[in-house]
Formats: sequence, C-alpha cells, structure tokens
Amino acid sequence: MLLDDSIGFLINRTGRRVSQLFALRLSPTGVTTEQWSVLARLCEEDGISQKDLAHRVGKDQTNVTRILDQLERKELIVRRVNPEDRRSYLPSVTDSGRRAYEEIAPIEENVIRLISEGIPPEQLAALKELLSRIADNASSHLNDDRPE
Repeated sequence: MLLDDSIGFLINRTGRRVSQLFALRLSPTGVTTEQWSVLARLCEEDGISQKDLAHRVGKDQTNVTRILDQLERKELIVRRVNPEDRRSYLPSVTDSGRRAYEEIAPIEENVIRLISEGIPPEQLAALKELLSRIADNASSHLNDDRPE
C-alpha cells in the first residue's frame, strides 16, 4: 500500500495541519492547542477528576497534569482536593479561564469554518461519524496481544 493510501497517514497529516493552523491563530492568546483542549473540556464538564479529564481529552494522565500545571500558573484553572479521594484533585475553571474560553472559542470556530470551506454539512456530519467509528475501532484493538 502506498503511504498516501493509508488512512492512518491521512488522518495524522490532516490533524497536524489543522493543529498548525489553530496554533497559529491561538498564539496571540498565550494558550496552546493542548491547553485549549483541556480548558474547553473543563468549561464543558467543570470539576471532573484529572483521571476522567485525561480520558475525555484523549491524553495520558501525566500529560494532563503538566497541562493543568501550566493552566494553573496562568490562573485559568484551580485544583482542589477531591473530597471523595484525598489523593486526587478536581480542576475547576476560574473566572479568568472562562473569559479566555470566551475569547478563544470564536477563534476555533473560525478555524473550523476555514478548513470546512466548500464541504457540505451532510459530508461534515458523515466525516465526524466516520472518524468517531475509526477511533472506536482503534481503541477496541489497543490491548490486542497479537502483532499483525
């Protein structure tokens, strides 16, 4: 199979290009694309555990902890001890974090509009469905012990 026929290669290349464009547009805000994904998820589901947050943004817990450290230094989030498990923390968005979210959300919407130019809404919906199915299929095979 040619590399340009590989779904994995095409998804990866597309993701890198979209991330590069979004990072370029985000740079004046001082928030990175990684920080944005965590901040945006927390704005949607404030106060979830760091473990759940890591799962919901598709990053490992160590990486999420590093990102939360950065967001906390920027005073966009705070972490409080989880009253149900004193070994874990519950990150919450600050007022400054909500203002940053409100500033950045239109930037992301603009990037999505730019990369979606000329693509009918029904094709975008189908693409989202297919990407979700591909991700689910990959996830279901991550723990397979058999090399292929």
